[in-house]
Amino acid sequence: MRDIQMVLERWGAWAASGETNIGYPRVAGGLSRLLPASRQSRLSCCDDDGMFINEAMIRLSKHDEYLCSLLEWHYIDNLPLRAMGTKLGISHNHVSVRLQAAESWIDGCLCALDIKLEIDRECRKENILPPKLKRVV
Repeated sequence: MRDIQMVLERWGAWAASGETNIGYPRVAGGLSRLLPASRQSRLSCCDDDGMFINEAMIRLSKHDEYLCSLLEWHYIDNLPLRAMGTKLGISHNHVSVRLQAAESWIDGCLCALDIKLEIDRECRKENILPPKLKRVV
């Protein structure tokens, strides 16, 4: 079973980084070098995984653009549930329910297309290792 929240967190870091020109460029060309290097970076996925998830996001945006926006705000922009609720004028509980629906939609899309992600293999390796041998990230 896939941990879709972890997958989307890594996709969000991949999409938010200025290193990729595929999918969701967040920084204008050439301006990424102006960002401070001391900024803590998040774990991100590989380009292939990012493109697969982008494809699922495109399908979701055709189905329900609102849910797609929630995923982008939460995973790319790191907007907390309460801030999203305030922005939308609804409770953070309603945001959570809608976000879970969007996450489930993406997970279902990836499963229906039988897509194997690199992140899945990496997580399986981490779970197989005994606790003493797990890498500290």
